[in-house]
Amino acid sequence: MAGFNKVVHSYDEALAGLSDDMTIMVGGFGLCGIPEGLINHMVKLGVKGLTAISNNAGVDDFGLGLLLKQHQISTMIASYVGENATFEQQMLSGELNVILTPQGTLAEKIRAGGAGIPAFFTATGYGTPIADGKETREIKGRHYVLEESLTADFALVRAWKADTMGNLVFRKTAANFNPMMATAGKITVVEAEEIVEPGELDPDHIHTPGIYVDRVIKASFEKRIEQRTVKAAK
Repeated sequence: MAGFNKVVHSYDEALAGLSDDMTIMVGGFGLCGIPEGLINHMVKLGVKGLTAISNNAGVDDFGLGLLLKQHQISTMIASYVGENATFEQQMLSGELNVILTPQGTLAEKIRAGGAGIPAFFTATGYGTPIADGKETREIKGRHYVLEESLTADFALVRAWKADTMGNLVFRKTAANFNPMMATAGKITVVEAEEIVEPGELDPDHIHTPGIYVDRVIKASFEKRIEQRTVKAAK
């Protein structure tokens, strides 16, 4: 990459350095805002033994479900996994190590990791199996659980718009986990729907500054709907 231009033109460039047994963060909420092309290329690369941090595990034939189908993920740190039968089978068989994490706690663990905060106390999960083996503390009459923050070797995120310097704008539901993950990766790779020149994005509307971003690639997306609900015809 020359100067401040972070645009790459192939998925091989975008994922250069990714190898077996790394930890990856993958943005998105359900199937909304997932970096589809980056996930598909990881399947082609055949990297295995991955620890994947994501709100959910995709569905059987899309998103992270494709990596699970090829047995490329060994540990999954997630909040919601109810749409993926492959995930269920691998978890019940013991093939997949699963660390279920309350959704808000997962979001804060990632945000804290990006902010350089090693751990924090939260009341969520106290008195449940979530707290097993973790430090607890009573503060002002309320019990809390110590949660360690999360970082990753690669953070793979999807943006609505990016400029060539890596400044990012997210849209609607895609803004749930992508912005915080963009700050928490040693290498942050962005798959963008549109790439514009510096100065074309309103500075007041930038969600993630380019300082956090290492690579940007332009892609088109299938934008699949996870649960389709339609009104019955009259």
